[in-house]
Amino acid sequence: MSNDDSIQKIVRHYGDADEASRLGTGWFQLEQARTQELILRHLPPSPATVVDAGGGAGAHACWLADRGYQVHLLDPVPKHVEQARAASSRQPEHPLASAEVGDARDLPHGDVSADAVLLLGPLYHLVEKEDRLACLREAHRVLRPGGLVWGAGISHFASLFDSLSGGFFNDGAFAPILARDLKDGQHRNSTGNPLYFTDAFFHRPDELADEFLNAGFHDVELVAIEGPGWLARDFDSLWNDPQQRARLLAAVRKVESEPSVLGASSHFMAIGRKPSSKQKASSSA
Repeated sequence: MSNDDSIQKIVRHYGDADEASRLGTGWFQLEQARTQELILRHLPPSPATVVDAGGGAGAHACWLADRGYQVHLLDPVPKHVEQARAASSRQPEHPLASAEVGDARDLPHGDVSADAVLLLGPLYHLVEKEDRLACLREAHRVLRPGGLVWGAGISHFASLFDSLSGGFFNDGAFAPILARDLKDGQHRNSTGNPLYFTDAFFHRPDELADEFLNAGFHDVELVAIEGPGWLARDFDSLWNDPQQRARLLAAVRKVESEPSVLGASSHFMAIGRKPSSKQKASSSA
């Protein structure tokens, strides 16, 4: 299957799914909180320019715009772009700078025009390595020297953990999906069951880091997003207790960079920096 065929499946998948509300339910709330925490940890002060490529329905883009950033959202799913524009209109004092349908491999932005690029979906939805590298090289192109990119990957082992904790490990229809995930990370769902997601590539942590390095980024940092916190029993009860939520977030931070834990996180994140002119000169000397 070509990557463009996979993208059409993704458009159909999200046409049926409710991505706009996903991050407000269950353990996805931990994904959102940790993603935003990791973004703010390194993001330059507002009003820096941020490109959110594959930004979905605008959850992170509108959050950053509300904090004073100039945010340009791009997504291949027209429904998501409509939802992002609607969300932007609900914060008229801090709207998105733009929201349009597009491809993370071909960003509609000039060279060295952005301070930060978010790739919080494209690097697992682009199933071929060359397409992921093209996406990362586009981020490199539009970033100013010293600019940062955040890229999320789904763990190579996520479907194993998810099926065990979610109670569908023994589903015969899921068995071949899991077998391929564990073999080569190429996730394919031909069952029609949306619980089993859509076409994606599931990274090992070192694979994601290597792709960043191959695209020209330096100082690449790998961190778990949810860590093992997504496996918590009765997650909603824990999350809705402020004291327990704080304990969970503190525990996840303590193990976020532990190599032996990275693969147990549903998602992990690579953060890379475009070299400054001085770094380029030093590396070529």
